Amino acid sequence: MSVPAVPAASAAPAVEAVRDPYHVYLASLASAESRRAMRGCLDRLAALISGDENASGAGQPWHLLRYEHTVRLRTLMTERGWSPAYVNKHLVALRRVLREAWRLGRMTAEEYQRASDLPALEHTRLPAGQHVPAEVVGAALAACEADDSPAGLRDAALLAVLYSTGCRRAEIAGLALADYDPAARSLRVRGKRDKERLVYLTAQAVGRLERWLALRGRADGALFCPIARSGSLRLRDGGPAAMTGQAVADILARRLAQAGAAPRTPHDFRRTFIGELLDAGVDLATAQALVGHASPATTARYDRRPERRRREAVDRIALPAARPL
Repeated sequence: MSVPAVPAASAAPAVEAVRDPYHVYLASLASAESRRAMRGCLDRLAALISGDENASGAGQPWHLLRYEHTVRLRTLMTERGWSPAYVNKHLVALRRVLREAWRLGRMTAEEYQRASDLPALEHTRLPAGQHVPAEVVGAALAACEADDSPAGLRDAALLAVLYSTGCRRAEIAGLALADYDPAARSLRVRGKRDKERLVYLTAQAVGRLERWLALRGRADGALFCPIARSGSLRLRDGGPAAMTGQAVADILARRLAQAGAAPRTPHDFRRTFIGELLDAGVDLATAQALVGHASPATTARYDRRPERRRREAVDRIALPAARPL
């Protein structure tokens, strides 16, 4: 056993999916990406509990975990060299699945409170990700323009929207034609926890989007859709089918590779958008609203200005020229 005295799932009575904290928790999550991420966390925790690297969190005896078990799980994660942020993400999943076990009546309130009383690991790290220089975006757009297939128009519009709105990849994938208001140059975006917000497109992004829509047509459906090798748009229920967040990331990776640029992620575009807003003097509250952050503290972590100012301060110091005494 990786953790002390937790009965194996095989030794516990079978649990219906509707009564399994694992399934109940995942079903409560609004987005497919969140479900996939938290499923991975719970499955990795199940592997630590059971000692089986291929274990699933489904059917595990989450309700039997006690404080000594959850503390041991946190210790095992740190001993494996997982970063504090990665450990904390798993602790969130653990607390949530324990809460569902309590809600389902499988744990008492005291058992739940004790088992989930795990403070997050404290840590300080430099901001993750990379800035996306304007020349890299331009090169990726040029790669799209060199492609005279329907995918070229779609990808140029997608990259323009990604760069000028800072949307998450899942938000881009979830856009529908009905979300686009050309008169206001706006898109209605559904973010985490199904929160809606309006984002706005630059005139250049609108131009690329309109060129894509001239090909796509004005049928209801996804704003950006998969394209078959034959060049035809993939349809569902009579309209363009939606793509996944991973497909958005794959499109970006392919166009950057064609441009000869280093890999970047859709979230790097989001970081760049926030940084450019703050560099341009946009106030933090406005930037927070545009990107859909729940807390201004999250948006503030994207602010590159303090680092740049420290670098500029060092640049005022001149290294003495080499000169014999």
